[in-house]
Amino acid sequence: MVCTTCNTCGGEYHWDWTQAFNKFGFGDGDSQVETHQVVDALGKLGYQANAEHWGFHNTIINSIKKGGRELIPDSVTPGYDNPREYLPEKLIKLLDEALPPTFAYMF
Repeated sequence: MVCTTCNTCGGEYHWDWTQAFNKFGFGDGDSQVETHQVVDALGKLGYQANAEHWGFHNTIINSIKKGGRELIPDSVTPGYDNPREYLPEKLIKLLDEALPPTFAYMF
């Protein structure tokens, strides 16, 4: 799990990159939303990612492209399906290395 400085208290704020794909991630958008960090990490890895704000909910990644090819299948229900089940294994490994998990986040 990634540890960031909490914007409210200055303490440690722990989160997982999969929350950037979950409608209810980051406390349903009520906690500190770190989707931008996942988008930035993907950019540094050579991917183009797009995130969309879901009203009163979390901001979620709804598109990841590499070489013009969309990597989120049409069969995915955005905001609900676990990205570890549909993203390419190589990309999951790269995200785990860039934003290391420390426990199994319950998607």
